[in-house]
Amino acid sequence: MSTTTAPLQIGPHTVQPPVVLAPMAGITNAPFRTLCREFSGGKGLFVSEMITTRALVERNEKTMQLVHFDASEKPRSIQLYGVDPATVGKAVRMIAEEGLADHIDLNFGCPVPKVTRKGGGSALPYKRPLLRAILREAVSGAGDLPVTMKMRKGIDDDHITYLDAGRIAVEEGVTAIALHGRTAAQHYGGTADWDAIARLKEHVPEIPVLGNGDIWSAEDALRMVRETGCDGVVVGRGCLGRPWLFADLVAAFEGRTEDISRPSLREVADIMVRHARLLGEWIGDESKGVVDFRKHVAWYLKGFAVGSEMRKRLAITSSLEELRSGLDELDLDQAWPAGADGPRGRTSGNNRVVLPDGWLKDPYDCAGVSEDAELDTSGG
Repeated sequence: MSTTTAPLQIGPHTVQPPVVLAPMAGITNAPFRTLCREFSGGKGLFVSEMITTRALVERNEKTMQLVHFDASEKPRSIQLYGVDPATVGKAVRMIAEEGLADHIDLNFGCPVPKVTRKGGGSALPYKRPLLRAILREAVSGAGDLPVTMKMRKGIDDDHITYLDAGRIAVEEGVTAIALHGRTAAQHYGGTADWDAIARLKEHVPEIPVLGNGDIWSAEDALRMVRETGCDGVVVGRGCLGRPWLFADLVAAFEGRTEDISRPSLREVADIMVRHARLLGEWIGDESKGVVDFRKHVAWYLKGFAVGSEMRKRLAITSSLEELRSGLDELDLDQAWPAGADGPRGRTSGNNRVVLPDGWLKDPYDCAGVSEDAELDTSGG
């Protein structure tokens, strides 16, 4: 028996089980999406890295590569970051008119300083009229493409915005909302507030609400749906070094909880090499692909008995042969280690949120926010 009775509907796209890969800068590129999608059997929704609207409109070379999808990716899902309504509108119309994607997600959740200091990401929903203007431009420019948004609870505990933002989203025709149950100040520290996800679901019953935060296993995803009533889950750091989590999520939502992955180190090593190879093919240079893969090594090996020297060695490899030979020196017969499903990735919290001067004085005063606040390159 499935945990959810209804599939997630994102415009014309049925997402069943209701599982979404969160956009992560430098991570959710085409190769990683391919791995996750293969493990899921093609089920779920897999979103691109965050794309800066200005860079897209200006056809930045790196950005145009980031919006390239494999032919097997359906639906094609792009996440956009923008601060200026006019630029966001141009980017959305470009995507719609040139058929670059089938679904557009808007980022109002990124907490990193280079984004928030410009008034973007998780800082932006505090300016209610600006949020409304961006959503209006995006929805009107998207034509038949569904527009969704991802956000956080607010800037900090004194500046909570998610309920107001959710109501504005409904009024402007947004198709679904994903809520990360943390403030920008928390970054990725502490514990995600799942109660906030439940409150948002009650506040905007008209559209699907997806929950995000602290989903490290398939059981966590089922528990979030049970406890919050959300319509689906968004998985970010939980799949770092664990692309097979999407196989687990499909199994769990389909009621096959006995089919949870427990790969041996040998199986994990094979996946690591394939991931690095896919990156090299995507970049067009094997060595650059392996170098890009280095950030994933510690995540894949978490919990396994691998000495610190070998971990360091694997994290500085620059060819597939070097990566493979290093992995082959390990005890590949190790079974999946107990307790390996815990947190991975950034966990720092209680950060001061870097904001434009005077940002918090008036949530309705949007003076001083212009297209100059757009980042000129992609990432975040």
